[in-house]
Amino acid sequence: MTNSKIEQLRQAKEQIKLGGGAKRIEKQHASGKKTARERILSLLDEGSFVEMDAFVKHRCTNFGMENKEAPGEGVVTGYGTVDGRLVYVFAQDFTVIGGSLGEMHAAKICKAQEMAMKVGAPIIGINDSGGARIQEGVDALSGYGNIFYNNTIASGVVPQISVIMGPCAGGAVYSPALTDFIFMVNQTSNMFITGPAVIKTVTGEEVSKEELGGAMTHNKVSGVAHFISNNEDECIEDIKRLLSFLPSNNLEDAPIYQSEDTMNRLSERLNDIIPANANKPYNMKEVITEIADNQDFYEVQPYFAQNIITGFIRLNGQPIGVIGNQPKILAGCLDINASDKAARFIRTCNAFNIPLLSLVDVPGFLPGVSQEYGGIIRHGAKMLYAYSEATVPKVTVILRKAYGGAYIAMCSRHLKADVVLAWPTAEIAVMGPEGAANIIFKNDIQGSNDPLATRSEKITEYRDTVANPYVAASRGYVDDVIEPMITRQRLISAFDMLATKRESRPAKKHGNMPL
Repeated sequence: MTNSKIEQLRQAKEQIKLGGGAKRIEKQHASGKKTARERILSLLDEGSFVEMDAFVKHRCTNFGMENKEAPGEGVVTGYGTVDGRLVYVFAQDFTVIGGSLGEMHAAKICKAQEMAMKVGAPIIGINDSGGARIQEGVDALSGYGNIFYNNTIASGVVPQISVIMGPCAGGAVYSPALTDFIFMVNQTSNMFITGPAVIKTVTGEEVSKEELGGAMTHNKVSGVAHFISNNEDECIEDIKRLLSFLPSNNLEDAPIYQSEDTMNRLSERLNDIIPANANKPYNMKEVITEIADNQDFYEVQPYFAQNIITGFIRLNGQPIGVIGNQPKILAGCLDINASDKAARFIRTCNAFNIPLLSLVDVPGFLPGVSQEYGGIIRHGAKMLYAYSEATVPKVTVILRKAYGGAYIAMCSRHLKADVVLAWPTAEIAVMGPEGAANIIFKNDIQGSNDPLATRSEKITEYRDTVANPYVAASRGYVDDVIEPMITRQRLISAFDMLATKRESRPAKKHGNMPL
């Protein structure tokens, strides 16, 4: 009798593992996608996955649903390890009623979210769903609402990673939008509030799914997503790489790995990287890789707002969040999208105890009617707010230009940077020498017999008098002017010194960030 019951259990589990059946699994594979279980097993360490709620069933009796089987309720949930570290995971199963979300499907996801918070483990959600299960009506909407609420409560407590590996439409998009990082797979994943058919009906615009909500659209144009991968295997490796930079929860520090790179490595290349012409660009990513352990830099949102760079490096094995202006794009100006991108990244690092490094070469906020109408004041204020709010170790290096409000916004001493270093090429001033000379020496230039020569002379005078690192250093706004080649050495020393930093903020419910 006992053996027959065990056999019955085994058969039931095998049936659940088949999901929507062999034909639907074959169709899933034909479209270049893995099944929910295959994705989970690829992500987690071999043999570590423990499934939860495999026997959960829907309770819907409308529109013939009482006769419809939905193995696993269209979502696989459980826990396991990635590189030996505990994570919770859920993966929607497109082979079961198109991965549609109903009451009990949502309940499984909610339980995984709540358990992840209880034990302090990251939660990774793999989305591949046709959206709300229409047959379940308001119960499906209730399920989404519960998931969104849990996303919000878990925010800043445990890392939340969303992986889009198929369709994600309508209300479903807001769960990923509430999480910390979004991965998408090129050509097979989509996100949109309303699909092409509805848009054509309402506005008359014709657009394909890929153009409207494809992986590159959200990585480059909207900024909704953070990473794009060529296929699912590459995406899973990228998720593992990201996890290596993150702590399991907000009470822990990110894991420190043994570094093969020497702490005191000098980089003579940095001594020559800044062009003699202050208006000539260079690639800030080369600076980042030069100072990073093993020249390894994991960029976040590499295609969006490319005038600012965000991502992770390690310095002597310690994960560091990097924000750097990119002189190659828009001369490194801050604009609406760059401000949003940077502010979000700063807050993510601060929430998870990841120190911040700011590399500054910024001529100002981008001028223009479209920027002003778009609210650059409000968006730029997000960066000021995020840096000021951050209590993690904050180190700033001023490489070249640091003008006006943008100098302040890039984590100056005045926003409570802990250590501020400058290269000898740094120009710290209210505005660039060219513009300043036109204002300060206007009468001298206009009254001169040779206005061009006089203007050039006055620009040099302004640069020598004000636009250099030594004036700021004399006020204590810059701690030291350093030779570029020792930057890595000094940064490792600074972050090591700041390891025991403790800083608090006044008690309050929460601040009112300019959104």
